[in-house]
Amino acid sequence: MIILVKIRDLYKKYESYSVLRGLNMNVGRGDVYGFLGRNGCGKSTTMNIITNIIPKDGGEIVIGGGENVKIGYLPESPVIYGYMTAREYLEYIAACCNIDGDIAKRVDEVLEIVGLTKAADRRAKGYSRGMTQRLGMGAAIIGKPELLLFDEPTSALDPEGRAEVIEIIGRLKSTGCTIVLSTHILSDVERVADHIGIINNGIIAEEGRLDDILKKYSGAAVRVKLNRLDEELRARLLSVDFARAEFSEGDGTFRFIADDPGECSRRLIRLLADCGASVNSLSTQTASLEEVFRKVVG
Repeated sequence: MIILVKIRDLYKKYESYSVLRGLNMNVGRGDVYGFLGRNGCGKSTTMNIITNIIPKDGGEIVIGGGENVKIGYLPESPVIYGYMTAREYLEYIAACCNIDGDIAKRVDEVLEIVGLTKAADRRAKGYSRGMTQRLGMGAAIIGKPELLLFDEPTSALDPEGRAEVIEIIGRLKSTGCTIVLSTHILSDVERVADHIGIINNGIIAEEGRLDDILKKYSGAAVRVKLNRLDEELRARLLSVDFARAEFSEGDGTFRFIADDPGECSRRLIRLLADCGASVNSLSTQTASLEEVFRKVVG
């Protein structure tokens, strides 16, 4: 992995409260990095320090190995001038950022990316929350940044609005843009993230590839439900030596947790066949990010 953003020993204090307490973070070039944590844990503070909106109290941030890297930033609640249309607002942002080239063409491209072409000449004050958020994303990407920081982009959106925003992030990812996605909506992260970092008590408590972290904390579970179950078969299944077995009295389902779910499934099928068991269902279930998050942050 080629590192685009490297943070070492980042500290920030507000009066007597230490928000960041030696945070270390690595964001790979071209990745979507899911930056996770409870509300108020320091995600926005970290992004504001990266963008120089607020100063740090200590530590080092290196972006692009010291080269100049364009950054686009979407705050949690972007403020849009309601009297402007989307087209006027993006032209205004482009002028503020001294963007070279054909600005009108670039604005049309951005409107298409964020799905606002049909609403381009409507005043922003009549936009829904989702449309406003997408216009904010357009402002963040107008200058073709290499690094995008999105702070809670799906917060307070309805399911349709969230889906639209996540789809845009997926499109931006396909262009090779690096995205830091700060959110507490874990299902959104599971859909688009390559790597994640979970902040807790002012530090990154867990970081790595999403798939690797899911496996690290829970492995994978093979779920089995039988049509008939006696005490002898139950005892035998709970004592297998190739997985950690659990049984739910509520729904009568066995759960076998193993590092290799494929091999676990094969051995279970052989065992059940030898026992003459009547199987209702057998499926593999990977750990959810919610389960991992709860274990990391307590």
